[in-house]
Amino acid sequence: MSADAGQGTGQAGGQDGGQDGGQDAREHGGHEHGGHEHGGHQHAADGGPAPEGMVVATAASYPVGSQVVLRADHVEGMDGVRATVVGAFETTAYSVDYTPTTGGAPVHEHRWVVHEELRDVGGERLADGSEVVLDAAHVEGMQGATATIAGSTDETAYVVDFEVDGMRMTNHKWVVESELEAVP
Repeated sequence: MSADAGQGTGQAGGQDGGQDGGQDAREHGGHEHGGHEHGGHQHAADGGPAPEGMVVATAASYPVGSQVVLRADHVEGMDGVRATVVGAFETTAYSVDYTPTTGGAPVHEHRWVVHEELRDVGGERLADGSEVVLDAAHVEGMQGATATIAGSTDETAYVVDFEVDGMRMTNHKWVVESELEAVP
């Protein structure tokens, strides 16, 4: 089934991006962005839609609308926070190393970028160490950056909404199944 069938606000249908100022604009690297900082890079408050052509996970452990507990630290303060699943997709998720196009320190093991956010790579899973160009704008300086695949997983990739430190993050991409737990 194609993502165009709809999956909440995490549905496919456009390019990733959407740094719209958010609810909590913070100064970072000389620019203002809505979002939350982690590891020296700024996540947008609204991650925007999933990339076009993604395949909806029809047998996801956490269907759209599920309440989950996050067990990841992609964004400072997110580990242990409750979230709502707004999209679930069958894909390969990659951890990548890259240097932002805007300059600054290299980013190591950014989690996650999905296969559909890599330029001109075909349909097969890529090996660790492969060099790719990122077609994702999760954080400033990512779009168009050359990256190296540090690792990958074929776990279901989820888009989630959550609140951390008083700021609402919508359509956060990506968390994989092993980074989620059912709400107790």
